[in-house]
Amino acid sequence: MSEAASSVETESSSDAPLRIVLAKIGFDGHDRGLRVVARILRDAGCEVIYLGLRQTNEDIVSVAEQEDADCIGLSMHNAGHMTLAPKMVEALRAAELDIPVVVGGIIPESDIEPLKKAGVAAILGPGASAEEVGRTVRDVVNARA
Repeated sequence: MSEAASSVETESSSDAPLRIVLAKIGFDGHDRGLRVVARILRDAGCEVIYLGLRQTNEDIVSVAEQEDADCIGLSMHNAGHMTLAPKMVEALRAAELDIPVVVGGIIPESDIEPLKKAGVAAILGPGASAEEVGRTVRDVVNARA
């Protein structure tokens, strides 16, 4: 376990490991960053359900419900974040699931507030540290508890 990841407590208030669904939505084929995040969260003690590339909202919602996910992490590198991330939040609401969505990737500063207003719980940009990733996930999950 890396020193940075081990210094971040990523357990929920029930002391069970956090269950995080990670996915790439749509046709974005760049998944290296998401694979790094998956490793960071695993090293920090989370249970990671990695769906990989080309997922739909319906696929992600279904898995999140089946796996009793605490959080959904989406990686965006194709400039579709202003459409795709709010649609993910809407799909969760339609399924009556209260699961926070964290978006990571190339997100312009000017898009952060509109994404948060659309229901995205947090945004992580390029170069986010292992500690920042773990802390952000823990904080958004605990904020919903």
